[in-house]
Amino acid sequence: MKRIIVAAVGLALLTGAAIAAPLESGIDESAMNKSVRPQDDFYQYVNGHWLATTQIPADKASYGAFTILYDQSLANLRTIVEQAEKAPKDAGERKIGDLYASYMDEARLNSLGLKPLQPELDRIDAIKSSADLPALMAYLGRIGVDTPFGGGVHQDNKDSTKYVVDFGQSGLGLPDRDYYLNAELKPKLDAYLGHVERMLALGGDTAAKADAKAVVDLETALAKIQWSKVENRDPQKVYNKVMVADLPALMPGFDWSTFLADAGVAGKVDYVIVSQPSYFKALAGIVKDTPVSTWKAYFRWQALHSAAPYLSKPFVDENFAFYGTTLHGVPQNRPRWQRGVSLVNGAIGEQLGQAYVARYFPPESKARVTALVHNLLAAYKQSIETLDWMSPETKKQAQTKLSMYMLKLGYPDKWRDYSALRIDRDDLLGNVERANEFEYDREINKLGKPIDRSEWGMTPQTVNAYYNPEMNEIVFPAAILQPPFFNPKADDAVNYGAIGAVIGHEISHGFDDQGSQYDGNGNLHDWFTKEDHEKFAAKTKALVAEYSAFEPVKGFHLNGDLTLGENIADNSGLAIAYKAYELSLHGKPAPVIDGMTGEQRFYAGFAQVWRNKMRQDAMIAQMKADPHSIPEFRVLGTVANQPGFFKAFDIKPGDKMWVAPDKRVIIW
Repeated sequence: MKRIIVAAVGLALLTGAAIAAPLESGIDESAMNKSVRPQDDFYQYVNGHWLATTQIPADKASYGAFTILYDQSLANLRTIVEQAEKAPKDAGERKIGDLYASYMDEARLNSLGLKPLQPELDRIDAIKSSADLPALMAYLGRIGVDTPFGGGVHQDNKDSTKYVVDFGQSGLGLPDRDYYLNAELKPKLDAYLGHVERMLALGGDTAAKADAKAVVDLETALAKIQWSKVENRDPQKVYNKVMVADLPALMPGFDWSTFLADAGVAGKVDYVIVSQPSYFKALAGIVKDTPVSTWKAYFRWQALHSAAPYLSKPFVDENFAFYGTTLHGVPQNRPRWQRGVSLVNGAIGEQLGQAYVARYFPPESKARVTALVHNLLAAYKQSIETLDWMSPETKKQAQTKLSMYMLKLGYPDKWRDYSALRIDRDDLLGNVERANEFEYDREINKLGKPIDRSEWGMTPQTVNAYYNPEMNEIVFPAAILQPPFFNPKADDAVNYGAIGAVIGHEISHGFDDQGSQYDGNGNLHDWFTKEDHEKFAAKTKALVAEYSAFEPVKGFHLNGDLTLGENIADNSGLAIAYKAYELSLHGKPAPVIDGMTGEQRFYAGFAQVWRNKMRQDAMIAQMKADPHSIPEFRVLGTVANQPGFFKAFDIKPGDKMWVAPDKRVIIW
């Protein structure tokens, strides 16, 4: 039971302060295509040769600077987990080694076949009617199996001093409801039907073909009543407080008393938050009208889907064939050791992270990123006073919120205790289920207790960053505080354009269309004036139109509404990073290095951060389910709104990159 509202950067970042001479430009000239004018296609100019000559590895959906850093992080973690395998049995790190060993013993898993999952399948087969569903759903939710709705524990968005439970739509095996409802994605739905049939057959279902159709028909019915991802971006709309006593009226015919008791929630809360009330009302009818035989097939499928990566080779291969190859175009599964390290990372991540930080995160890195973050915050503080879309009253509120930002850099101040989690070297699926239940109980046990503001939503070894409006915090894990996103040998320009823009991106989430609805304490309430709302909406409307015009795959456009928050953050983050870079020069001209001015290297640094190649199917999946724009258009869409970019490269009317000043979306 986990719910963290975060706005993550989607790729990686790091830090940079003034570095002693001699300094490099930091721009990878070997990646550039200088036959393309920066005035015509800036992304190709900076990255064109790399894009033309680089092949996406067979085990990846996309490849770029972020992927390279992620692979490096996995290699470092592998060293830790393999050494932990040899630790004494009573040593704390032995859990890391035993969990990894249980995954790597492929011969044992192949000999066991379906046996590890049989207790869960037997439990599902034992249900007699829809009256048995609440208890089953509560149990499956504890061990990490998807059901038609899920729950999470987080801060109450309108009372940030309390933890609350919320319930929301779930239960689909495809990334988004569009895969069930849109005609252009029907080939994927047809392929999914075949995958469900093959998985059910592997699970011993003698009526797999008919049951698979029933499962997909049921998921299609769920998709029809689900809210879109755009609707779910509205924090006011998804905040629906419902007293526990009123849940039966919201979803009649469902035994909420049994469900809440078995879910461990009964008696701990008086109310819950229901994200999509209309979904639950309609779900009541689906529960009533769906035969128990279909529910059995559906939950068998969900259990098989959840367990497949941890079973014998036929299950692993079939699972990857659909979710890797068919859905994302990836021809080859990752090496088993990488998947094993990823499992440990997800299950006992902070224990692994503690060892990672001790080995791979030098204290000076934390000092440098701290300095850079504070420099970006100072630039935001100055910029607030110059905004043309904020009234004096709102500017005062904005300054207050900015002053209350919590910074979390590198790693947590206190580490999670996994001593109560049992890891058995010979029981992989059991380990996974127990780890899921351990995390579930950890979340449930927060209810009724004070908010723990020291908690992290990412492990230190995560190559990413995020802003959480409920905590009003920006978080930068250790793994992103390293090359290639920060080059200690490079001039400041490239570092400000690269990680400076990403840090600015995260800070700005507190003022985007979602984050701006939360105050400095993390409470959801409106602190903009009506006029400010109108001015901000006009700017963001233009941004929606700009990105919706991009067509990365023929017939598939970016969703400017879904990606709005991230596009605002890219726009704002780069603008503020540029101002911070100018401040860092203290009125002196930037050095020219390798024929490029400081301003040119700043923007080139931004463009090379997002150097990336993606498979077409992966692009479609991202466009349907991910709030981040495709990397190429994160660059082109962002620089098109930066006055400094046009000046740096002397872009004029007639150039392909030209955008008239009155058409540029300038937020910060």
